Amino acid sequence: MQETQGLGAENHVKWSARGESRLDSAGAAQIWLHLKVDALVPLTCQRCLLPADMSIAIDQSYRFVDSEELAELQDAQAEEDVLALSPDFSLAELIEDEVLMALPLIPLHDPCPVPVKLEAVDPGFDAAFEGKRQPFAVLAKLKTGKSD
Repeated sequence: MQETQGLGAENHVKWSARGESRLDSAGAAQIWLHLKVDALVPLTCQRCLLPADMSIAIDQSYRFVDSEELAELQDAQAEEDVLALSPDFSLAELIEDEVLMALPLIPLHDPCPVPVKLEAVDPGFDAAFEGKRQPFAVLAKLKTGKSD
């Protein structure tokens, strides 16, 4: 909700989690979790600044090990994510973390629903400086040897 600035409270996060026990090559049991998440997250398009619903789809497998140290060591080499098995494991926190990591860094429509203004011109900008001394113009004249 913090990332969406309070929008999308009525949107539901659809998820499913399935656990299983597998035997590794040494015959030891390993605990696995398979997580699927689908969500529609309302963000702001950084091009047109209008609301943009971003679809999030996660299909991830996790293998649990006995300690954080072992998880860190094995995670870099494994295709699946490796997590430490702990009594305070929270599936809700895992889902929230995965959704946050799946958010786009720069949310954009493809294409934007309105024409995007890519430049700005202030018609009064040049008029505001007419008749005033321009310090860089004075310096340029000093360089060429001309004076006012």
